[in-house]
Amino acid sequence: MRLFKKLVIVVILGVLAYPAWLAFRVWDQSHQDEVRVADAIVVLGAAQYDGEPSPVLKARLDQATYLWEEDLARAVIVTGGKQEGDRFTEAEASHMYLEAEGIPAENIFEEEEGTTTLESLERVKEISDQRDIDSVLLVSDPLHSERIRRMARDLGFEDAYTSPASYLDLNRSRETKLKELVREVGSLIAYEVLKR
Repeated sequence: MRLFKKLVIVVILGVLAYPAWLAFRVWDQSHQDEVRVADAIVVLGAAQYDGEPSPVLKARLDQATYLWEEDLARAVIVTGGKQEGDRFTEAEASHMYLEAEGIPAENIFEEEEGTTTLESLERVKEISDQRDIDSVLLVSDPLHSERIRRMARDLGFEDAYTSPASYLDLNRSRETKLKELVREVGSLIAYEVLKR
């Protein structure tokens, strides 16, 4: 009976420790900017409003523009489908924004079907395989960085690095950041368990 109790305690501690360890990994990775030369910059989609990027998407696109201007990649892949009733996909809105920022249209590739992070990255892998893209710089929210890097590496990108967008001017509260961290840990656990 004593052994059973000890086993139960060990299991409970393990169940509590794993999310705590993931939270640390998510938080730590969110503070890493792994800027380096890569074959492509990949911008994960976010909301757009009739072709205009939301503040969150704009921050990601501004980071991608910075990386492009630093001559760190030869291509940019923008991702994201559209909600029912939308005229534009997230990828189209991103493409238009980046082109207006001076990135040549022929260097921008669109992934327009993904409705989840994993779906988008699966299609990014297909685009990359067609264009001999082996290494990627992934741009998304800071707290999203750990999950997208794991997914990209699981999909076969051995050289997958993150360069998160900055949201200094979006004034996110501490409470909002905590909720985002908890949600991201939950999403990462779901991915690790289901690989979906």
